[in-house]
Order: sequence, then structure tokens, then C-alpha cells
Amino acid sequence: MSFTRGNLALKDHLKNGKRVFLFESQKNGTVVFKSEVELFDIDYFETKDTGGDVRIGIKFFFKREGANVPIQASAFVQPELTLAPSAAYQLSLPNTTERKGLVTSRVGQGAYRKRIVHRWEYQCAVTGFDNLNILIASHILPWAASTDSERLDVDNGLLLSPDYDALFDKHLISFENDGKIILSDSISKDAYQKIGVTGKERIQNLSSYNFRYLDHHRDTLGNKSSGLIF
Repeated sequence: MSFTRGNLALKDHLKNGKRVFLFESQKNGTVVFKSEVELFDIDYFETKDTGGDVRIGIKFFFKREGANVPIQASAFVQPELTLAPSAAYQLSLPNTTERKGLVTSRVGQGAYRKRIVHRWEYQCAVTGFDNLNILIASHILPWAASTDSERLDVDNGLLLSPDYDALFDKHLISFENDGKIILSDSISKDAYQKIGVTGKERIQNLSSYNFRYLDHHRDTLGNKSSGLIF
């Protein structure tokens, strides 16, 4: 995909004084007006065309017209990690090497990371820590075990501080559907305490769409025990 025709019109709609309206299709074939929106950011992502062939797509991020998003789009840019275009969106599409990196890299890159950051409201899902340069977008069901659609599913992601991400990635912690932390007995209580894990942690805003992924993650947590143990 490239910035031509409709994509170009969306990218430049504010500059050109054009308005964008969001509608939602209904099962009966009608559409319902949801909101007027404004462009917030753009990034590239790996997707498939109608023939099933892999291509680089463009992901547009919009906000409601007049809404105040408590972060600038530039805060998402991590040059050593992301394939995001510049503020003016003038970079060419990623080359073959970059495309390979986009497919095989960790989820802290590109458009998927941005979706996770927005979903978790710019802070660690557990601690509320809000430095985006530190936070990690982590799959719940690992990349290698996920289908193509699951790899891009925002409900298959958590935004975590590094310590919690490392423990979660190694299946040493997980979370109940009510958000309560689960601790593995594979490491000692003292070890958890030394890295600041109290056993009282809870994720406050899990959705039902996260549950099936957490079910899989909990199944891989060995010697698990409930939180609130200290």
C-alpha cells in the first residue's frame, strides 16, 4: 500500500480542510454514525491482500474530533525499534530486510505496539508506570504459538513494565480473569520481593476478549499459586 488516492486523502485531510466521519456497519446492512475523527498517527504493518499474499499495509490511528490525547504521536517513535514513518509520513515503504524484521521481531515494534499502548492508556497494565520508552508491548499467547490474526489482535497484548514483562514472558507470573496476579513457585518468595513483586498486584481493566488468551497463558504456568501470599 502507498499514499495515493484514499490513503493520501486520509493522511492529508487536516491540511486540506477535509472532515472524516466514522460509521459502523450493522448486521441488517445499515450503518450508524459514530463520530467525527481526526488523524493522530500512521504506521506500517504486515498484512495479507485479498489473494492471501503478504504485503505491507498502512495503519491509520484516529482520535475523536476535538479529543485531547494525553500523549504526542512522536512519543511512540523509537528509531532503533520501529518502522514508523517520520512526522510528515514521507518515508518509503520498508525494504525486504526491514519487512523480514517486521515479521520476525518482538511486538514492541510498529503499529501493533501503538495499538497496545492506546489500549492500555499509555501506562503499565499492572503498575501504572507511564514512561513509553521503558514499557514493553507483550503478547499474552506467544508470537510463535499464535495464528496470523492472533499476532495482530490487540486483545492478545499487555503493556508491561520490564520486570513484569520478563516474568510474564517466562511464565513465572500470570493473571486471573479478575486481574489478580498469579505467582509461580518456580522462584522463591524472597526473589519476587527483591524485584518489587508483592503478590498483591492486579490488572484493573481486562476485558472478556483477553480471557481466552490468559487461559492459554495460565496453562503454561508451572507450580502456580495465588497472589497475596506475603
